[in-house]
Amino acid sequence: MGEGTFLGWLKKEGDAVKAGDPLFSVESEKAAFDVDSTDAGILSIPTNALKPGDVVKVGCLLGYLLTEGEAAPGTAMPASPAPVAIPEASPRAETPPPASAIRPSPGVDRFAASPRARRAAKELRVDLSELQPTGQGGRIRERDVRAVSPPPATVASAAPAAPGREVPVTAQRRTIAERMMSSLKNTAPVTLTCRCDATNLVALRSEYKLAAGNPIVPSFTDIIAKLAAIALGSHPMLAGRWEGERILLPDAIHIGIAVDTGHGLLVPVVRNVSELSLLEVSRRSRDLIEAARSRRLKSDDMQGGCFTLSNLGGFGIEAFTPIINYPETAVLGLGAILRAPAVLEDGQLGIREQITLSLTFDHRVVDGAPAARFLQALRQGIEKPAGWLSRETEGIAHDHRK
Repeated sequence: MGEGTFLGWLKKEGDAVKAGDPLFSVESEKAAFDVDSTDAGILSIPTNALKPGDVVKVGCLLGYLLTEGEAAPGTAMPASPAPVAIPEASPRAETPPPASAIRPSPGVDRFAASPRARRAAKELRVDLSELQPTGQGGRIRERDVRAVSPPPATVASAAPAAPGREVPVTAQRRTIAERMMSSLKNTAPVTLTCRCDATNLVALRSEYKLAAGNPIVPSFTDIIAKLAAIALGSHPMLAGRWEGERILLPDAIHIGIAVDTGHGLLVPVVRNVSELSLLEVSRRSRDLIEAARSRRLKSDDMQGGCFTLSNLGGFGIEAFTPIINYPETAVLGLGAILRAPAVLEDGQLGIREQITLSLTFDHRVVDGAPAARFLQALRQGIEKPAGWLSRETEGIAHDHRK
């Protein structure tokens, strides 16, 4: 992490701070998190301190922790470049001095730039080192970046751009985009789909709902995550990852769960799923999902996954093509559970709960047949979950086959 977005102070000016107290919040490219104080003292915030939304580099001074009765070093942040003296224009001069007359003071970082300037430079691919700053103290402003950017090519017959509202691209949105493109660039994705009879799966979850004294009801995603972990134990290549000249298989099954939040898609990881009970999986996934949506998720919570689940069934989506969470090998998409007619084992027509699974896998690591066998095994687990989770469901549910 080289820089982050300052989200705000968690303490106020003059508050007493203890070591370990959450002091301020910052957002990296992956997640927002609170930064704890490493010392104790009285918080002093300079008058020109950062504002929420400002981009700040790691190591930048934000404020002071003072001892009782100690005076603050100053009312403003130190180390701000002093304004550059500009020769006074003659009375007849009506135009401002050229940009070349405004240069950074000696010792001042000539690449000092406003957050908007840095975003514009990245968007337009402009090298900040080649710009002449016009801002106070030799700071590069957004207008400096756009002044040297070549105008976009135009076509005589092209229609004028339609007016609209601009939506700024956040650091997190940019990271999501980069990861999606990295996945498409570095994998050979293939998607297989199959429909499963989810009647017993629905019945099993209903048993948990009706169980007295059960504080947690596993979601369908939780149950399928547990079943997928069991299936991956017999089909480990789907949990492997391509690294250089080798395929690395994991020591434990850590499953990521894609979470839709108000600020973008996040994938927290439930660790050691195959070693946990179903209720433990449900408890951990619930805590991680709540942390993701309240922006309390830590970067470590999104590391180390070997397989990902993405559930769009709640939106009525039956099947889709999920994108691999690179460098993982596979991702499983869960569709909506729908009541539909089906031919039963005795040849009679009946109404059954059905779900469509969409497995996208990296064909570099796994061929189609092994991937299909994994999907077939998982289908069996979904259709007869009580048998796969016999120890978990003892006293809660039995085989619901009819």
